[in-house]
Amino acid sequence: MLVATALVLLMTPALAFFYGGLVRSKNVLNTMMMSLASLGAVGIAWVVAGYSLAFAPGNGWIGGGAHLFLNGVGLEPRGSIPHLLFMAYQGTFAIITAALISGAIVERMRFGPYLAFITLWALTVYAPVAHWVWGGGWLARLGALDFAGGTVVHVNAGVGALVAAVLLGPRKDYGRQALLPHSVPFVLLGSSLLWFGWFGFNGGSALGANASAALAFVNTLLAPMATLVVWMLLDLARTGKATAVGAATGIVVGLVAITPAAGFVPPMSAVAIGALAALPSYYAIQWRSRTRLDDSLDVLAAHGVGGAFGALLTGVFAARAWGGTDGLLSGHPAQLARQAAAVLATASYSAAGTYALLKLVGLMATMRAGRKEEGVGMDVPQHGEEAYTSGEGAILVMTDRAPAMDVQTREGRP
Repeated sequence: MLVATALVLLMTPALAFFYGGLVRSKNVLNTMMMSLASLGAVGIAWVVAGYSLAFAPGNGWIGGGAHLFLNGVGLEPRGSIPHLLFMAYQGTFAIITAALISGAIVERMRFGPYLAFITLWALTVYAPVAHWVWGGGWLARLGALDFAGGTVVHVNAGVGALVAAVLLGPRKDYGRQALLPHSVPFVLLGSSLLWFGWFGFNGGSALGANASAALAFVNTLLAPMATLVVWMLLDLARTGKATAVGAATGIVVGLVAITPAAGFVPPMSAVAIGALAALPSYYAIQWRSRTRLDDSLDVLAAHGVGGAFGALLTGVFAARAWGGTDGLLSGHPAQLARQAAAVLATASYSAAGTYALLKLVGLMATMRAGRKEEGVGMDVPQHGEEAYTSGEGAILVMTDRAPAMDVQTREGRP
């Protein structure tokens, strides 16, 4: 569990590379910082209050205050591991879930308001849903299955990302010019490290080195393999070319889809889930690209749709003999209904909570970067740094009408 906790923590820097590679070079540092900052902002919020709201004794909707500031969280056992380790492991989930949302609003949201938003979101949206499913809340009592976060993490973040993208509006260049990835190798590196870390994400959710962990580990190996194959075939059929960005996206979708089912389904069912999950996410991305919805890095399609589809397929393929409750294929359609209820409840609460928080943050600070800031790129205005510099690098000149700015090269050309 110590190793699994470290692996899940690695997933947040991995996400930074995955997202960072997908944006334009003038925004790469800001995009990566949106992931890395969650390690601090959400991590501290988790130990102060989030863990208590998610896992302290409470009611069906929210945990109580027994573990605020880690009160009562020591080396005593919680299940098979020390309580302190359980808290830390669950904290890594909260960190990456909040960071996932950034992919929908990169290249246009100011950094300070973003930090305030993800901190509040972790406490008021993530923690309650985690309590519903894993803390003894009402969805756990209903019998909904979520081994490692299909609803808690992926539906929650995917719907939150959708709301954030709608409220912030599209980037100024969206639909006017191609917004191409600046570093496909970064994308491949990020997806590979995400897959590596996901063995801790899913395998560690067994809370021990046991048979359930072995099953989750193998299913985490198999499902993305199947998604990758189907995704490349879809690319080849549509364009005649299998793209690297598509392959990386397919891997992530497969990982998302198997997450709720990892410890509940046999290995060949994991292959089926991975293969089937490619279809709705792939076509959701194709649909989104033809709309005015600027979900910049397709968080809704990869995580929201992939997580929802994986949660529903858990209700189809789950088997008591493999550690779950029998699902539809085992003659128990009621489990599919429970899974659908969990998806709808999580999506509804995430949408409402995210909307309310963004409106609140918007009352206190300007969330959207100015057009000149967006044109220059978010790196220098928000962080005072550039990812790539050279002898011909840009000189930033702040005017007296902050945050307006002008950029010129050393030769004076605009």
